[in-house]
Amino acid sequence: MQRFISLVLFLIISHQSIAQLNDVADTDSTFNKEISKIEISAYLDFYYGNTFNNQNETVPYFVSSNSNNAFNVNLAFVDFKYASKGIRLKFTPGFGTYMNSNYANEPTTLKYLLEASMGIRLSQKRDIWLDAGILGSPYTNENAISRDHLVYTRSLAAENVPYYLSGVKLSIPLSSKITFYTYLINGWQQIKDNNSGKSIGTQIEYKPNPKHTLNWNTYIGDERSLSAPQYRTRYFSDIFYIYNPEGKLSLTSCIYLGNQQKLIGSTRSNHYWWQANAIARYKLNHRLAISGRVEYFDDPEYLIISPLSDVAPKFSVLSESISIIYKVHDNAMCRIEGRYFDATDNIFTANNNQPSSNMFWMVSNLTMWF
Repeated sequence: MQRFISLVLFLIISHQSIAQLNDVADTDSTFNKEISKIEISAYLDFYYGNTFNNQNETVPYFVSSNSNNAFNVNLAFVDFKYASKGIRLKFTPGFGTYMNSNYANEPTTLKYLLEASMGIRLSQKRDIWLDAGILGSPYTNENAISRDHLVYTRSLAAENVPYYLSGVKLSIPLSSKITFYTYLINGWQQIKDNNSGKSIGTQIEYKPNPKHTLNWNTYIGDERSLSAPQYRTRYFSDIFYIYNPEGKLSLTSCIYLGNQQKLIGSTRSNHYWWQANAIARYKLNHRLAISGRVEYFDDPEYLIISPLSDVAPKFSVLSESISIIYKVHDNAMCRIEGRYFDATDNIFTANNNQPSSNMFWMVSNLTMWF
């Protein structure tokens, strides 16, 4: 309870002050809607991370930058895009440890598609678009592209919701400040569908001005599969806020709640997980900045998290991190981040393979793009 109170106080104190990226569903924050010819860009995220207190090859519970005590590439991609007044196309093959971990359940060549989508404008007057393919996910205030976020590592919140969706997306501007999006998709981060049903997602984006963004997202879908035959409908909702001015201080905060229904005999029962986080960055000068995150993640029944053992205790953890950011060039930055996890139970392992309730993770990285 004390940890939860501390987190709430942090959120309240920090509310008046995110990242450069406002639309987390777009894999490329530099994307221009009107391109007269094919445009090509590239991105490379190289890193070294170490948890020190265990000998695992990967950092548990993470798909991003998860190699332990090894130099590696988290994410590298080449982005091909084209847009005119009536059509748009994005094709983004990706490689790296993030792709290996996050796309492990996808078949063959689909494992290497960070995004592959095409869209048609249904109404030029109202700017209504219909996009289809493998799409970026709108859920939470972070996506897989570390360049566009205030700290290097991803939060547990982002790591445990879809990073990508497969289906169709309808974008409808309701006013100059509000845009509504709806998705018809295969399921919860699935290119290959796990069952015959389809899922629905929605997003309402409110941007009163360039400095402020408020998003509310929902998800409803049947999550039964061969690995989880007892699962039925999943309900999920998140709200996140972005404050991204030209000044020194930027902030983002996200809260979400999920409900997974399970079939036990002939009875459906409800099971929940939730999280809250806040991230802030302060620019010391035009090249140097410092940022931090605090997050509480609670999934006591391992509805979303994959446990390390069959007898794992409940997953309830507080995480804090601090990061130093140095802008080497307009198209390059390096970061070093220290992150500490403090759980209520022994959900981590130490050097001697003994259970532990805490973990320290140090990560450094160099990111370049053009």
